[in-house]
Amino acid sequence: MSLDLINPIDRDALRTQFQGAKPVPWFKVDNFLKADFADACAASFPTYDEVQKMGVTFTNLNEKGKFQISDPRKMPEPLQRLNGLLNGPEFLGLMEHVTGMPALLPDEKLVGGGLHATGARGHLDVHLDFNQLKDRGWHRRLNILVYLNKGWQESWGGEFELWDEDVKVRHQKFLPIFNRCVMFETNEVSFHGVNAVKCPEGQARKSFAAYYYTAAAPAHYTEFHDTIFKARPDEKLKGVMMPVEQATKGLRKFLHRGASKVKSVIGGGK
Repeated sequence: MSLDLINPIDRDALRTQFQGAKPVPWFKVDNFLKADFADACAASFPTYDEVQKMGVTFTNLNEKGKFQISDPRKMPEPLQRLNGLLNGPEFLGLMEHVTGMPALLPDEKLVGGGLHATGARGHLDVHLDFNQLKDRGWHRRLNILVYLNKGWQESWGGEFELWDEDVKVRHQKFLPIFNRCVMFETNEVSFHGVNAVKCPEGQARKSFAAYYYTAAAPAHYTEFHDTIFKARPDEKLKGVMMPVEQATKGLRKFLHRGASKVKSVIGGGK
């Protein structure tokens, strides 16, 4: 898919912005998509009620009120085209120039990505993303977010945040306004999150997310890790609760693997 669906971008200026940004490389582009296409994407985005019925639900300590559709086949046609654009060779070539990362790989399965909708009182705690697709051995390198919220008010919150590696200082925040695109490098210090969403009931913070990988490991890679959450400075109670939540998740995964092995043994004996 060509780049005709996005507004003209100064490749070299964007490269300079990205590679000089702090606390990790990032860029922000407003009026990212062509106006007619952006309108079509926003108009076709499922309502909050529809997303809840179609997608995966997140209601744990660290992610609340968030729903996600990762299967492109369930997406309306304009959003399928957006997926094709962001994962197409032309856009990947542009991002390779901007980021300086060669041989970027798109994830056709949209693991963790796709359509995201977060309702009133929803949030996503500050975290470090999982760093590898273990089934393919690919290393996660970049996140891209396209916001599709017409009429979003500053008082509604929901800002995307970039924090320092100790989660003591918030370096950047971006309101999720309509047709804004944000990309950032995912590495071992790219802690980020979503501030509390305060939109009216029935509204939702809507975005499209895609992630890019490389087959070769980056210099900072040491070993696989899953998503790592950290509390913000004003979340002292949550800072106590998070280790308990992580331990509980780990135990559930351990028990699930154990149950799977038992089923495998029983199945093999038939």
